[in-house]
Amino acid sequence: MTAPETGPRVVTLDREAHSRPDETSPLEACLLHAAAFLDRPMTLAALHAVQSSEAEGSLGVREAITAAERAGMQAAFGARPLRDFDAALTPAILLMEGGRAVVLHGLADEDRLAIYDPLLGEGIGEVPRAEIAESYAGHAILLRREHREDILATTEGRRGHWFWSALAANRWSYTQVLLAAVLANFLGLTTSIFIMVVYDRVLPNEATESLIALTIGVGIALLFDFVIKSLRAGFIDRAGQRADMAMGRRIFDQLLDMQMRARKGSTGALASTLREFETLRDFFTSATLVAVVDLPFILLFVGVIYLIGGPLAIVPAIAVPVVLLVGLAVQPLLARLAEQSFADGQSKQGVLVETVSGLETIKATGAARRMRARWEDAIARQSEHGTRSRTITQFAMNATAFTQQTAQVMIVFYGVFLITAGEVSMGALIASVILTGRALAPLAQLAQTLTRLNQARSSYRNLDALMRADSERPEGRHWISRPKLNGRIRFDNVHFTYPDQMVATLDGVSFTVEPGEKVAILGRIGSGKSTIARLLLGLYEPDRGAVLIDDTDIRQIDPGDLRRNVGSVLQDVWLFTGTVRENIAIGARRPRDADIIDAARVAGVEDFIARHPSGYDLMLAERGEGLSGGQKQAITLARALVGRPPVLLLDEPTSAMDVQNERDVIARLKDEARERTVVVVTHRTSLLDLVDRVIVIEDGRVAADGDKSLLARGGRQATGGKDGA
Repeated sequence: MTAPETGPRVVTLDREAHSRPDETSPLEACLLHAAAFLDRPMTLAALHAVQSSEAEGSLGVREAITAAERAGMQAAFGARPLRDFDAALTPAILLMEGGRAVVLHGLADEDRLAIYDPLLGEGIGEVPRAEIAESYAGHAILLRREHREDILATTEGRRGHWFWSALAANRWSYTQVLLAAVLANFLGLTTSIFIMVVYDRVLPNEATESLIALTIGVGIALLFDFVIKSLRAGFIDRAGQRADMAMGRRIFDQLLDMQMRARKGSTGALASTLREFETLRDFFTSATLVAVVDLPFILLFVGVIYLIGGPLAIVPAIAVPVVLLVGLAVQPLLARLAEQSFADGQSKQGVLVETVSGLETIKATGAARRMRARWEDAIARQSEHGTRSRTITQFAMNATAFTQQTAQVMIVFYGVFLITAGEVSMGALIASVILTGRALAPLAQLAQTLTRLNQARSSYRNLDALMRADSERPEGRHWISRPKLNGRIRFDNVHFTYPDQMVATLDGVSFTVEPGEKVAILGRIGSGKSTIARLLLGLYEPDRGAVLIDDTDIRQIDPGDLRRNVGSVLQDVWLFTGTVRENIAIGARRPRDADIIDAARVAGVEDFIARHPSGYDLMLAERGEGLSGGQKQAITLARALVGRPPVLLLDEPTSAMDVQNERDVIARLKDEARERTVVVVTHRTSLLDLVDRVIVIEDGRVAADGDKSLLARGGRQATGGKDGA
């Protein structure tokens, strides 16, 4: 990025300009400029990586703050008058009317501001304060550089822990919940006190006026109690909703950014882990939290019983520890069963996802019996552990109810003797009975609460392991910005072994592909051809050696920049739910219709989509169900061609096409890719028309490298089958 000019120049804001000639929106350009100014440079691809809106060019304020924090800056957003800005608050991104943005660098003098306006170039200019004030919307993003030592000192990054920081951000709401609980529990004493006074004072003296006054007072207290409990539920819901959004986004971002090497288990198991977020969320957004908050107030009710009933307080004082001991005693069993139930849930989800994804194959191969056996086994194990967990929980709940009822009976039994002895009154006994029930009420839900607590703790541990997995975009990491690559590829002594595998897939692979060169990677099944494609895309990192593009290790290049410059078709064709147009344009940045149509023409999509009445708005089901294999490959190939990337990486791009379609696509590709670097992974001799050079891989090593004529000299064994690596 061009550094800001040191000398200001006088400019005038052009309010008629609404867009930049390049691909960056005003907010994107301002954030890139401010990041470079603060020595925390970021790439345009890093901004694109945090965007979640499907609207084009829609970097939002929340996303801008996330990108800034990932790059090692402190960021805050809010309303601030223009007069309040000083040197301590700059640079700041001012949001202007009409969707524009500028960067305020400071005060040139009393009447002029130092401004970077992305619509007017890369320099910093002096602008009259009145012109900025006229179009300033009143909100700004404040930025400050974070010390690198502070970024590196914490494993959680600038944004804090994914779970605890989200709760901490809502600490005021939870404080309000606690205050509401205090008031609600104090107001809950009024009914007992009212009954005691009526029995001890009103009835003996027939004080009707006092009864009316007391009743009105209790009614007001009960009304306040209702309002406070309603507010408390609202506080919990709002805090839970905000925490839910923050945590949900962080978890899904981690899933998208997770390194492929860090992925463990099946797709179903991973989906099951993500579903555990619901268990964790429900614990902190349900009535369970209210029960937990009410537990400390047991001591309040026992204390009030002591004040009005004296020795009667010994009954709840004994009952409470008994219930707590029962609840704590079953915790080790419940914790172990929660872990087993989670593992069973992962297994069941894995079988379900595998069955749904491969239903056609299951039917065709007669594999239904095996899948049914796996499903029934998973259900049986989960049901067994669920039954044991419910049995233990029910025992604890029954024990709690028994203790609660026994306590009320015993307090009446003991109270009769105390009344006979004149130590307590009839009203005090009745009030003590009511307060004992109120004191033990939170304990009635203790067993269920502890069960849910164990489930939430198990969910937290598994989600936390996912959140600690290696990410492609660790916070504070800076990449070299390479929005446009020339296409020189070099593998330098690359060694690679897949996770949990004993045998190396690549063993010292070295080769160079010059810009514009057309190369085919050939080899037998499992030789490592497709692994080369995955390493070139940065999906995996080599164990030793380096993969370089334009003589730069791809580990230094932003993953978004790398993959936008490498149009890829992988072995596994995958289409998403949406229209044909959306599937072609899904990874491109603001593609025009002409770009989509041109890519579709080259890939052969036009051959079948032009005859359909819906055209490019044809809605596809999951994985493109209903289309033939060749049609799916054509859409995937068009996706790789959109944006004219300088490198094309094609892994068996026409394996499902018929001979005529394949011939036509190859002819169009040959013309389209004339000036691009092309790497074709294949075992089909027809695709060799696209290339001038072949590299033969055997047992993870380069066995041959040269002109296509070496195939005639070395025989056809190099194209011996489809790669499974």
